[in-house]
Amino acid sequence: MSVEVIDESGLAIDARRTQQLARFVMDRMRVHPLAELCVKAVDEDTICELNEKWMEQEGPTDVLAFPMDELRPGAVNEELEEGVLGDLVLCPAVAVRQADEAVANGQTGHTPVAELDLLTVHGILHLLGYDHAEPEEHQEMFGLQARLLAEWQGQVAGAQPEAGADREAGPEARPEAGPEPGPEPPGPAPEAAAPR
Repeated sequence: MSVEVIDESGLAIDARRTQQLARFVMDRMRVHPLAELCVKAVDEDTICELNEKWMEQEGPTDVLAFPMDELRPGAVNEELEEGVLGDLVLCPAVAVRQADEAVANGQTGHTPVAELDLLTVHGILHLLGYDHAEPEEHQEMFGLQARLLAEWQGQVAGAQPEAGADREAGPEARPEAGPEPGPEPPGPAPEAAAPR
């Protein structure tokens, strides 16, 4: 999988970790091994401009997802679709604030790195067609997000097998993943992320 990470945020993100996490999630979601993804970390001014242009909302946001080829999670015994998954735009400055707010609200150990991990997973799920506008969608997406983050954290801690070892059991084979999502709405607009 081709995962490019570009850091223009002014805050040094761990590009290697972001790249590894993106590959991990794409693998777990059975995305074609030749699929492409670009993750760009930007400053608040840039995310504000993008949020206003594409989402028609003022102010900064944490992550925007721009799907390209409308790739979806692969199913067991199904040929995977090759293409460009899309672009994620992260704002580390917003992630730092959200991590601080989480700690202030009693979530011990919630670091900016953990918040960026969460936003990366959240954004990739949006690129794969998941959404959280309706209660059922919210439950499905956030359940899958939590499971992927827990698996990732286990792998980082050395408790999980490498990405790919679980490839024969795609997301539809896991009850908490739910059914495959429906089609992406038409148009080039990105998905806004509201992970909290």
